[in-house]
Amino acid sequence: QVQLVESGGGLVQAGGSLRLSCAASRSIFSFHSMAWYRQAAGKQRELVATTFISGGSTTYADSVKGRFAISNDNAKNTVSLQMNSLKLEDTAVYYCNAVQLGYGAYWGQGTQVTVSS
Repeated sequence: QVQLVESGGGLVQAGGSLRLSCAASRSIFSFHSMAWYRQAAGKQRELVATTFISGGSTTYADSVKGRFAISNDNAKNTVSLQMNSLKLEDTAVYYCNAVQLGYGAYWGQGTQVTVSS
């Protein structure tokens, strides 16, 4: 069973920065991709950023392009999300996701990010 544990959420003022981390219980090289999703109150969960582990490419939602950056630390089996220039609309619970081909997807428990004015 794969475990994903997020950390780094909290309260930040608009324009500020936060860094989220997701620690996996196994080598991230066993995953096809890892991603960050978010779910704001009353809204559907949306994909924020993805990193494709073997190829090294990344993708971002249009709403976060140029502000957020996803990165891997292979030695620590972690994936991080650096969030800069945070906006009120970035407030959400952020979830880490990992996809293992042939096995399925795994989710973390989520970490709250609240951006205040």
